[in-house]
Amino acid sequence: MSTGQALAGADGALRCPWALSTDDYVSYHDDEWGRPVHGDDALFERLSLEAFQSGLSWITILRRRLTFRLAFADFRIEKVAAFTEADRERLLADPGIIRNRAKVDATLANARVLADWSEGELDELIWSHAPDPAGRPVPKVLGDVAAVTPESTALSKALKKRGLRFVGPTTAYALMQACGLVDDHLEACVSRGAATRG
Repeated sequence: MSTGQALAGADGALRCPWALSTDDYVSYHDDEWGRPVHGDDALFERLSLEAFQSGLSWITILRRRLTFRLAFADFRIEKVAAFTEADRERLLADPGIIRNRAKVDATLANARVLADWSEGELDELIWSHAPDPAGRPVPKVLGDVAAVTPESTALSKALKKRGLRFVGPTTAYALMQACGLVDDHLEACVSRGAATRG
């Protein structure tokens, strides 16, 4: 039974245990997860994919990310905001994405809301909820990593207040982890602190 501690991968380096089940996860863990993401379109993509992931394994989304990008015009807010009913039907028939009506509709609705925001406004709102790293204990095992925090709850409320959908506190925290607002790599993980190293 796993203790939730960092484990050695094929290369001998210690990593968060969730990262070792597939090569896709190793690459994502090492090169992306926990590294700062900025830019409205990039954050819209992450927010949308985290919403699609709700109730599913992240690997399901990760392996479809390229087809998601093709289907959603690279998650460029202005382009997705202009999608028509025909585009919606195309998405709901696309086997390359998750054909969940509520999640597709939320993504389209969110793009329309965000298209009216000023450039950089989404980036600023999300990053304004990043906690002070000095005040956060470094997780030693997976059990030390929260699923929801006061900051993610506040971010969720702020996004919902501005009209965004499918942005609950758990989804908001997954976004914060993925986009580097927090560093939840375990203490012994080779990627711990990678976002702030050189």
